[in-house]
Formats: sequence, structure tokens, C-alpha cells
Amino acid sequence: MRLRNVPTTALGAPAPAIEGATTWLNSRPLTTADLHGHVVAYDFWTYTCVNWLRTLPYLRAWADRYRRHGLIVIGVHTPEFVFEHELDNVRDAVRSERVDYPVAVDNDYAVWDAFDNHYWPALYLADARGVIRHHQFGEGGYEEAERVIGQLLDEAGGRDLPRGVVDVDPKGVEVAADWRHLESPETYLGAARGERLVSAQEGRELRLNQWRLAGEWTIRSDAVSLDVGEGTIAYRFHARDVNLVLAATRGETPFRVLLDGRAPGASSGADCDDEGHGVVSKSRLYQLIRQRDSIDEHTFEITFAMPGVAAYVFTFG
Repeated sequence: MRLRNVPTTALGAPAPAIEGATTWLNSRPLTTADLHGHVVAYDFWTYTCVNWLRTLPYLRAWADRYRRHGLIVIGVHTPEFVFEHELDNVRDAVRSERVDYPVAVDNDYAVWDAFDNHYWPALYLADARGVIRHHQFGEGGYEEAERVIGQLLDEAGGRDLPRGVVDVDPKGVEVAADWRHLESPETYLGAARGERLVSAQEGRELRLNQWRLAGEWTIRSDAVSLDVGEGTIAYRFHARDVNLVLAATRGETPFRVLLDGRAPGASSGADCDDEGHGVVSKSRLYQLIRQRDSIDEHTFEITFAMPGVAAYVFTFG
């Protein structure tokens, strides 16, 4: 779960106005008056956040199941990385992730600040009077949130409400993490928040959750950028999945993934083939490893054949 400090809108407080959004997708701009009388789910997200991606099957299902009963789901897209401010990237994510409910693009952080929010993802449920009655930060709490949605719709006079909770069937990166075997934390690569980087000159084997660069990389505050020639990032991890947020800076950049020095084979992720070959063509999260048998400690390597890519953060599942 990505976060910025701690405080947030208190339960029992009025839901702040959302008129500060810079753009709306899938909807005309919605106002406080438009939302009056509706139960509203405000979902704060940023499209590269794996924690949000793993909540998305539930948001889609709730929007579909309860729309005709008076629920409005609003995705508040508040960007973390510079490329997430680009509207075309957000539009592409909305399309590729099948987000069909209204999206408030919050590039100026006006809605985020109005809610005093500090988390990606964050879910706030407001009743038909516009009062915040429930919140959930990070993954999980799905059954409780859906029960609250049903309760608030019932209070608002909803009829023939569905019983029970939704049954979702997530695929790919949307599958919940294997928490029992997850021993590697989210790891930022830029200087501002990077940690556990081992110098190539140290010349020793990586220990768990250490990482190393090879090649001519520029370490920026928010990312590492390959500007000249070929470059490699290696990471020693223990998890089912390895994901990496990558940005294309000069068009398409080919890469090769290795697991303990060999092609990943059946452990390849959705964004590379069994031989580990893939291409960075868009600025987004790439799933590079998904172990399908036993989950052990391994060394992951990704080599970019040419410059034109920036790497921001590893996440694991």
C-alpha cells in the first residue's frame, strides 16, 4: 500500500466536494448536488499501483451490481509518478483495465487534499446524505465494505437489493498476493525513497531484498534511467510475483528477464514470454515473474537492450 503520511477524512464527517477534479472520464463532471440522495463509493487510485489493481475486480463488480440500486462509484485518479499526470496514459489505463464507472482525474491533488487522504488505494463510502460512514485503506475488507454498501442503500430506500456478496474471479496482476510467502517489500529505485541498493563495485552476491544496477544508469530522485547502451537491474526476492513500474522514454525498448540466470519458463509473468523476452512500450506496471509451483528465494534480472527506459518501483505478490 502506498501512503503519504497518515490523517484522513473522519468517519461521520461530510464527504468533501469533488469539483476540484481537472478532468472527468466516463462521465460529465459530477457535483455534490448530483450525488445527493445516492450512496457514493470514492476510490482513490493511481494506475500503476498493484495494491489498487488487486482491488479493482471488486470495484467493477460493485459498480455493476448496485448501479441500478443507487450506488455511484467514483474513481479518483490522483497520480504518483510524473507520467501518471498524462491524460492519454490515464485514458489508456481506464480502457485496458475495463474501468467503466466515472473517473475524476485529480492532477492538482484538489480532491485528495479535500479528503485529507494519504493512501493508494483508499475507499470511502458516503451515505445518501453525503456523510462518510466507512473507509478502507489498502487491500482487503471487501465483505465488510459490501455489507456497508448494502446497509446504506437499504437506509436510502433501495428495494430488491441483491443478497450476499459478489464472487469475483481475478486474472493476471489482479490476483491477490500470496501473503504467506511474501517476504519482499515494495522497493522504490529513485534516490528520494530508494533503499538496499548494492554498488556494482562491491562484487558480492545479493542478499534477500538487495538490488544492483549494471550499465550506465542515471539515478534520479524518482527513478533510475538508462540513458546509454545496455543496462541491467538485478533483485534478490522471495515472492510469487515480481512487478516493475517502467516508463518508455524513447519509444519501444526490448528487454530480457532471467530467473537465477536462466529463462523463466513457466514462471514468466504476463508481460514476457517463456524465454523472458518483452518490450517496454507504455508507461505502466509490468508483471515479469509469476511462480506457479513452489515459491522460493531467487535472483531476478532484467536487461534492456538499449536506452530509453526508466524504472520506478518493484512490487511483489
